[in-house]
Amino acid sequence: MTGRFRLRDRNASGWWSDKRFLFALVLLCAVPLAWPSLPPLTDALGHLARYHIETTIDRSPALQRYYAFHWTLIGNLGVDVLIIPLAKLLGVEAATKLVALAIPPLTAAGLILIAVEVHGRAPPTLAFALPLAYGYPFQFGFLNFSLAMALALLAFALWLRLGRTGRPALRATIFVPLGVLLWTCHVFGWALLATMAAAAEAVVLVRGRADGWRAARRFVLALLPLAPPLLLMALWRSGEVAGETGDWFNLPVKLTWLIAVLRDRWEVLDRVSAAILLFLAVAGAVERKLGYATVLAAASAALALVFIALPRILLGSAYADMRLAPYLLAIAIVAIRTPSSPRLQRALALGALAFFFVRIGASTASYAMFDQGYRRQLAAIDHIPYGARVIAFVGTACQRDWSGARMEHLGGLATVRRDAFVNDSWALSGAQLLKVRYPAAGAFATDPSQIVRPAGCRQPGEPARAGLLKRLPHTAFDYLWIINMPGAGDLRDDRFARVWSITDGALYRIRRD
Repeated sequence: MTGRFRLRDRNASGWWSDKRFLFALVLLCAVPLAWPSLPPLTDALGHLARYHIETTIDRSPALQRYYAFHWTLIGNLGVDVLIIPLAKLLGVEAATKLVALAIPPLTAAGLILIAVEVHGRAPPTLAFALPLAYGYPFQFGFLNFSLAMALALLAFALWLRLGRTGRPALRATIFVPLGVLLWTCHVFGWALLATMAAAAEAVVLVRGRADGWRAARRFVLALLPLAPPLLLMALWRSGEVAGETGDWFNLPVKLTWLIAVLRDRWEVLDRVSAAILLFLAVAGAVERKLGYATVLAAASAALALVFIALPRILLGSAYADMRLAPYLLAIAIVAIRTPSSPRLQRALALGALAFFFVRIGASTASYAMFDQGYRRQLAAIDHIPYGARVIAFVGTACQRDWSGARMEHLGGLATVRRDAFVNDSWALSGAQLLKVRYPAAGAFATDPSQIVRPAGCRQPGEPARAGLLKRLPHTAFDYLWIINMPGAGDLRDDRFARVWSITDGALYRIRRD
């Protein structure tokens, strides 16, 4: 397979392919997360609460009353495992921030290494792809998923290099354990690597012009090192797994995911940015001055087929297809070859750099604003006693709204800082190691009971705003924490004594008399 993948592209020799420049781009991908004390990624705050429980439950009687944590092998453990040594060194909050901060640079590094391996040098369009490290799935706070996808990109670059240099035995030796580790981090990471590797090996066989049987045999043998996770998948999914699978081939929704691939705060900017990337990806396929590198064109096509085939809901986990969109688009952009015209090269490189700085700058400003909102609301925790039982209600925008406050799991910080019980942990059997065991809370024990949306856009499992406090099991909780709701401090009810308030947040002690 020596020399099969790399295109010795002499055109791609400008400043945009300098190693120092590429390294600087990787480092700059960390900037948006450098300032916030907490990663302003929606689900990351809920994961942070789980990490705290995981690392302290053995020595916390308060947590032991309401939670149980049992290790088992599932395809969703990446940060849960990584956080153990990091939390001992840094504390769980700083460790979680460090992991979140590392994911975009790792993603960018993977894309750069793939581009260099395939093209020989970084093409001038490469920087267009790097802001996709801050794609919508990452904004959601899917930390295990995002880490696994970043590692999968790095692994794919290594797969290509070992194939190009003719070291199949070494590749097999490395990728048997590496595939298992990727699956353990998150099953999607392993699936991404397997899909792209299969596409790459198919290109090798087509170029080799082997006959059907021999080609099939070589294809299977090449991919066999990535097969062990199939057994792990069968064992995992034969156990206790809850949740439906559905909403297949919903093409309008899939188009929405592509348009929202960079969804953050400013809708016009985010949509225009996505349109630029989609235009560039299409131009790479149809414009004769550009074109795609064959191996990455095949990988993009394979990912596109998977994207179309994936349902929206997979085993109870929503947004299964949405998660793939940024990586599909990133690989398509990385696939674009360097044009022969030096003038066009420079124009593309400058456009890519401008796009990169606009997106990183926008993310930096957006995250600083989220962080400011978090700090205001988290002042309530100073008034929550250790081990308290807290019912949190978080004002949350409709899903059709482009941007929200990302506070759905902010209440979990009371668990992190006060070992408090809060009603925002997930309870999806087979996908979580954490179990909530507080039956007295009833329907208000777990996520999404903390999410309160405007009338007319409530999602399944979320409580209705009307009559909410009347349905609350008052004896099961010590404090009511209202987050991100204007007028939160104006509650007039003798059962609740106000302890702390701001214009859109309040903490109340629940009276027993």
